[in-house]
Amino acid sequence: MTHLVQVFSHNIIPIILVAGTGFALQRAFKMDARPLSITVFYILTPALVFNLLVKSTIPSDGAIRLTWVASLVILSLVILSWLAGRLLGLNPKSSAALILGSSFMNAGNYGLSLNQIALGSIGLAWASIYFIVNSIWTNSLGVVVAQAGRKSVLRALLGLARVPSVYAALLAFGVRWLRFDLSATLMEPIEMLSTAAVPVMLLVLGIQIAKARMPERWDMLAVISAFQLLAAPLIALLLARLVHLPSPGTEVAVIESAMPTAVLSMIIALEFDTEPSLVTSAVVVTTLLSPLTITPILVFLGVG
Repeated sequence: MTHLVQVFSHNIIPIILVAGTGFALQRAFKMDARPLSITVFYILTPALVFNLLVKSTIPSDGAIRLTWVASLVILSLVILSWLAGRLLGLNPKSSAALILGSSFMNAGNYGLSLNQIALGSIGLAWASIYFIVNSIWTNSLGVVVAQAGRKSVLRALLGLARVPSVYAALLAFGVRWLRFDLSATLMEPIEMLSTAAVPVMLLVLGIQIAKARMPERWDMLAVISAFQLLAAPLIALLLARLVHLPSPGTEVAVIESAMPTAVLSMIIALEFDTEPSLVTSAVVVTTLLSPLTITPILVFLGVG
């Protein structure tokens, strides 16, 4: 019970408070989320991905194994969500929204902080790798999915050319490979922008919640919740054992996979008009339900 209170107070309450600020701003000033979502998509998230990737200290072998696990979890959820969309008879746009809501996790503000509480600084270091992988997939495959809801797959793939986080990741890999030492003059503004990414995402969430309507497809929300909160951590546990991911990498992979729907999924849905009200509802519902599923997972893993 004490740990549950700690998880709630350290992770859920800050999210509620920051998102609540965005909610209040929208109600008071009728704010539009699009300018902020553009800022997150084109500036803040690329800075966050670059900063974490450049500073990562995880051994290469462990990082590669965790990258495989995180990637396969996401791809498995995409396939399961696509199949669920076919079974539900969804149109391409609704199917894309279902995939966005089910396949990408809030591995950042929620996942990073929870892993730090449960596993300490080493957990945070491993969780940073998972977050980076999740961010890359969300900003690449997530964008392809969002655009495929109303464009051909080929045109959606061409749309990756306008996703700056992909370039940020490639640039970070290049800096590490060349062992290039970036000056403080260059890194400090990147770190400042990186720090701003999560709270601004939550402000966008609050603004969207204030504008959200009651979802029409509770069946889709049920599918999203089941995939995101139950299926994902189980898949992660199986994959981690299959590739012999060392501890605490296994624990981090399971905890990160158990996170609710990513705020960034909502921002992408907003950016490409892929039923943002549904994806926003998925973020809200899975976030509210997550303490009920994450707590027994932590007990099972014997952490926290």
